[in-house]
Amino acid sequence: MTIETLDDLFLHTLKDVLYAERKIIKSLPKMERKAKDPKLKAAISSHRDATEDHVVRLEEIFDGLGMTARGAKCDAMVGLIEEAEGLMAEIEDDDTMDAALVSLATAIEHYEIARYGSLVAWAKQLGYPEAAALLKRTLDEEHAAESALSQMAEKRLTAAPAA
Repeated sequence: MTIETLDDLFLHTLKDVLYAERKIIKSLPKMERKAKDPKLKAAISSHRDATEDHVVRLEEIFDGLGMTARGAKCDAMVGLIEEAEGLMAEIEDDDTMDAALVSLATAIEHYEIARYGSLVAWAKQLGYPEAAALLKRTLDEEHAAESALSQMAEKRLTAAPAA
């Protein structure tokens, strides 16, 4: 697909985030199994549920645009997931694993926040108020998830003994 207009870019990015969200759904169960901290496990499980809602919203947006909801490979998310899988395979210590999972999940959230933030702005510019509202809802949830992860990381740092 050649991207010549903002509308083309909007559609391309919608496909990108749809692919990314579906990829995240597939990776979260493994992350949840690797987590040892009950609060982290719960946060990952909750995020899986939220991510499923994000996919439904994206499908609604595609439907509202009269299009089939089809993702396009998101190289950035493929890379983030590959990094997560590689790191998880290398770590044996439970506390280190939980710290890594928080960091990896935060990186994923930052990517999603960047994409959804752009999509909200573009939807408004392009005159898609319903899409903008759905995307803003997801953006707000991504910010909340990132904030919860940051709080978890801070608590882990302040609770950890100095090395």
